[in-house]
Amino acid sequence: MRKSLTEKVSFDFIRYANCWEDADVLLKGLNLKSGGKILSIGSAGDNSFSLLTTYPEMVLAIDVNKTQLYLIELKQVCIKNLEYEELLGFLGFKHLNNRGQIFNQLKEFLTSEAKSYWQNNITQIETGIVSQGKFEKYFQVFSHKILPWIHSSKTTEELLKPKNAKAQKEYYQKHWNTWRWRLLFKLFFSKYVMGKYGRDPEFLKEVKVPVGQFIFNKAGEHLQSIYAQNNFILRYCLTGSFGNLLPHYLQRENYEIIKANIHKLYIKEGYAEVAFAEFGKFDAMNLSDIFEYMPIELFKKTAEQLIQNTNQGGTFAYWNLMVPRRISELFSNEVTYLQQSSEELSAVDKGFFYKQVIFEQIV
Repeated sequence: MRKSLTEKVSFDFIRYANCWEDADVLLKGLNLKSGGKILSIGSAGDNSFSLLTTYPEMVLAIDVNKTQLYLIELKQVCIKNLEYEELLGFLGFKHLNNRGQIFNQLKEFLTSEAKSYWQNNITQIETGIVSQGKFEKYFQVFSHKILPWIHSSKTTEELLKPKNAKAQKEYYQKHWNTWRWRLLFKLFFSKYVMGKYGRDPEFLKEVKVPVGQFIFNKAGEHLQSIYAQNNFILRYCLTGSFGNLLPHYLQRENYEIIKANIHKLYIKEGYAEVAFAEFGKFDAMNLSDIFEYMPIELFKKTAEQLIQNTNQGGTFAYWNLMVPRRISELFSNEVTYLQQSSEELSAVDKGFFYKQVIFEQIV
């Protein structure tokens, strides 16, 4: 199945320009000590950078998608060489006119493959790379083309404006949850539309629930809570912009620590077993939502490898979207489900569309 995935899914473009899992939740759940060896699914790199705030021995960002690794490498070079405000502008969180000129100063710090990729895709940099992933463009279509048929920008800002819990819930129920919202939301986030324009259909093969209804229910829960008001992920979904909100790795107090530890981030192409062969056992793993794509037998085999290559007391973090997977259910003698932290942190997860974030520990 792994070979099938790399053959059937195109990896020659950016799928995710940002990480869509909550780094605050990730760090709290893993509860890492300094000096650890951490394996992290690469994706867009954001959460791998955030893990550097734990002062680890190393963070290994690994991914089978080489283009995602080019993105991580570019962000790493930016963090090493740019001042804070310039970095925000270059990546696309703020307006900046001279991104191409800045890239010309940075490109010599890139590997030859990454340099070649970005030179051939310079318009993505000039536009601001945090808006250039397939998933980001999917949300841009929703916020710019679909949502205006449902609600005005004024109504959207009112939904996201600070208010108490009672007022938030009332606003959603009285002003937001209209028949147009229910209809168009479920259509746009259906399995077919999401597979074609957001994620790849191969990533949804194991999903057995009505996708549009599931995500509608999760969104409804979150939009009625005060957590919706300060959620950079939700703001991007509804407006196509992060506004004044920033992901964890770019918040100034975290960024300075990350910059000081950026040399501890290593980048590797391949599956996890490639990392184990080269680096040995790890103390913690950020596994994103990789189990979402796996048939149960492959999930079991992968889980066995992860257990064998994690030190005693080591921790796992991963997300279930619509496919229920839990390592501790299959290997209860080797792995403990950290139920309390999993449930508490799932309740405040900025990745509101996920069913659950799961934390487990090697016995």
